[in-house]
Amino acid sequence: MDRELKRVWVPGPVIVGAGPAGLATAACLKKRGVPCLVIERETCIASLWKMKTYDRLRLHLPKKFCELPYMKFAPETPAYPRKQEYILYLDAYAKHFSIEPILGVEVRLAKYDSTMGFWHVQSNEFEFVCQWLIVAAGENAESVIPDIPGISYFGGRVFHSSLYGNGADYKGEDVLVVGCGNSGMEISLDLCNSGAQASIVVRNKLHVLPREMFGISTFGLSMWLLKRLPLRLVDRFLVLCSWLILGDTGWLGFKRPEIGPFELKDSTGKTPVLDVGTIAKVKAGQIKVVPGIQKFTTTGAEFSDGTKSKFDSIIFATGYRSNVASWLKDGELFDQEGHPKTPFPDSWKGKHGLYSVGFTGRGLLGISMDAQKVAEDILQQWSSETKHLRMEL
Repeated sequence: MDRELKRVWVPGPVIVGAGPAGLATAACLKKRGVPCLVIERETCIASLWKMKTYDRLRLHLPKKFCELPYMKFAPETPAYPRKQEYILYLDAYAKHFSIEPILGVEVRLAKYDSTMGFWHVQSNEFEFVCQWLIVAAGENAESVIPDIPGISYFGGRVFHSSLYGNGADYKGEDVLVVGCGNSGMEISLDLCNSGAQASIVVRNKLHVLPREMFGISTFGLSMWLLKRLPLRLVDRFLVLCSWLILGDTGWLGFKRPEIGPFELKDSTGKTPVLDVGTIAKVKAGQIKVVPGIQKFTTTGAEFSDGTKSKFDSIIFATGYRSNVASWLKDGELFDQEGHPKTPFPDSWKGKHGLYSVGFTGRGLLGISMDAQKVAEDILQQWSSETKHLRMEL
């Protein structure tokens, strides 16, 4: 028989997740005088950044686009903060706003009681009862490894990129990196710089853009242009500049989609890759580009073009997925894949006091936008209820 849960009444919102999304939302609520409770399944805040990112990671966007609400980076922080610098920023952020999550609390079930008008959020030990529930567990809760034939027969190391630290242990090895997003490209570069022979799987068309154009952040330049010019014209400009800076990446194996990078992002959610040196290594023959995998063998892989290669290790840089659908019994705000049904910019609000933060596919900038909207919306209800209570007294 299951043991009885300790029921805890929470006067303000319950925030599930103590990553950047949860911290930003808690700070925005505190700024408005609304108390909240943050719960986190791991043993620390920002667990993805602290426990599942590689050593050489830097933010891909300039720091001004990655700041959380009401707190800037320290002036000495470089334009593109390193992993450890961002972790220090998040720790300082939590301390500055006195955000103290309850750690080690994994939500197993969250459901709305329409009779009483409250949410019941159950973990292995507690049942939190609240009027507002904010889902800030993020899009990257669980690592994804695709089911490719023969993977169980491969005799070398196989793991997800969330377990990759640096290339020191792979010197002299042939390593296959499956996935050509920003993580896959950077891990391939790190392996190459560490003395490994890296091969990267490029199965689909993708946009590769330089991180900077003419000494300016590509993202920052794009945001400036999009305020003044039509999206498709900005896309054409970016592709032209990328061709001038990086050359024709098609002959390297990185074929561009027919539509531009921002139009593709808006229609499919697929983010362009910001190059930090990988393309130069591919041009020099130091990183190999291979097509999609047909199947794995005991010693390596067979590719869609019929070629075969041997590898010592395989790293899956194949991303993450949301786990919200496994515990949230809602059916309104989130779909079965754990993503909001309503597209950006209106994906942050559901019914019955349910909210989401960090599910826009727009990174840290999207998190800040969501957090402000959610906090302001809850404030209006909080102020109204407080006023009503004062009148009753």
